[in-house]
Amino acid sequence: MKMMTSAQAAKELKRLNEERDALLAAETRASVFTAAIQEDIESARPDYDYEATFDDLSAIEMKIIRLKHSISQFILTTKVPGFGMTIDEMLVYIPQLTALKKKLDKMRSRLPKERINNGFSRTSNFIEYNYCNYDVKKVQSDFEEASKRLAEAQMALDRINTTVEFEADI
Repeated sequence: MKMMTSAQAAKELKRLNEERDALLAAETRASVFTAAIQEDIESARPDYDYEATFDDLSAIEMKIIRLKHSISQFILTTKVPGFGMTIDEMLVYIPQLTALKKKLDKMRSRLPKERINNGFSRTSNFIEYNYCNYDVKKVQSDFEEASKRLAEAQMALDRINTTVEFEADI
């Protein structure tokens, strides 16, 4: 067990995945080889030990499993201060806030009354307007609140990711 932040755990997970990928690539190159008939096969044979490679890969994959489980446990049980939610709930809440902010941004940019170009000829006597069926000032206020809340949520997660330690099984 080792104490680490989720940012450190993510870096360690990346390192383990890179180590596994490098070992797999080396195995792919060394597990099969080509030699000419007149060539001494043993001098052409690359160094490769199936059992040692299998054991090394198994050990790395077990470390990845244990580390991912530790991260998952941290995400499922750690409450985010000021939000009353766990990290996994925040990971759902933040995209919802982002979508709300995007919708409100579009709504707040509309004019209360806007002339429509209806495609009729210039000689047409029909002039149409779109009207907002909501209070644009209220939407502006809600947009500002959603923006503020989103920034607070992102900062709270960033703070946890870089400061709160948990026991990682590595």
